[in-house]
Amino acid sequence: MKITYESKHLKKRFPLRISRGLITGSDNLFVQVHSSGVTGIGEMAPGKIKNADTPAAAQKILEAFHDSGIDDLSITEIHARALEFGVPHAALAALDIALWDAKAKQAGMPLHQLLGMPLPRVPTSVTIGINPPEVIRERVPLLLEGTDVKSLKIKLGSTEGIEADQEMFSQVYESTRGYDVQLRVDANGGWTVSDANEMIPWLRDRDVDYVEQPLVAGQEEDLEAIFHNRALPIYLDESCRMSTDIAKWYQYVDGVNMKLMKCGGITEALRIIATAKAFGLKTMIGCMGESSVSISAAAAISGCIDHIDLDSHLNLDPDPYTGASMIDGIITPTDRSGHGAILKS
Repeated sequence: MKITYESKHLKKRFPLRISRGLITGSDNLFVQVHSSGVTGIGEMAPGKIKNADTPAAAQKILEAFHDSGIDDLSITEIHARALEFGVPHAALAALDIALWDAKAKQAGMPLHQLLGMPLPRVPTSVTIGINPPEVIRERVPLLLEGTDVKSLKIKLGSTEGIEADQEMFSQVYESTRGYDVQLRVDANGGWTVSDANEMIPWLRDRDVDYVEQPLVAGQEEDLEAIFHNRALPIYLDESCRMSTDIAKWYQYVDGVNMKLMKCGGITEALRIIATAKAFGLKTMIGCMGESSVSISAAAAISGCIDHIDLDSHLNLDPDPYTGASMIDGIITPTDRSGHGAILKS
């Protein structure tokens, strides 16, 4: 097995502001696994974690891990060995995605078929970052007019407080009148318990479907204070990175959001799905600053997931790859073998 690496800068069409800051783009690492006559490709969107904060750092640890001797191992064995080796989850995700892509190509099957997954039937949400109302008035028609978009994910948790959140969301609510679109909210841990208990009923009265990550990661003990009288379903994101996290907080949430970059790829995402269902929770799959490579891999497992947030590739200028595409609001895998993403010509 030969592994090669390439870094690409991905620029966002619309910069994304969340509770933790402004994101205009990222330098992503693309990993190619060459094995048995096929090439599988994976992707890492960097995070603020040692050895995964830059493509160069991630490549260095992945090269060291490969040199440790993994060529004869299965994908699940490689995943477990990588965690023991200390490979960061985002870097591991790139390798794991590439390995699954190669395996499906060797079988001559689309990845979702290899994994026994149905095609997705749930439309993706498209994200609107924290913005002043005047920007919202301009942005909403650009996202909805003449498009297949069926759902919007609204980022709240403004550093200016819940009054700013309410002002922004009120404009979203007004601007989406006349469109057949669902509304969801992600606070990215930007609220206090008091904020959450005020905002969640307020959002319910404005037709929101659910609220994601109301409290900051590390404050999970306070979930009980907002869960029992909740007016909307509550999902965890940053507070749930691996399948082993679910047992800690399942009694205080309605569902969990997995991200390939956060959990280390498809191998662990499958465990999260199974574990969440075993605890009676709903599932969601999201993304970070990813191209069609990671989005196509995520789409391959999204057929059994309740809520979909696979939209980062739609906000790239440009996306260097093509793969899973939006059809009637649904991010739909191609019929190519593997995850289906290929470099644009």
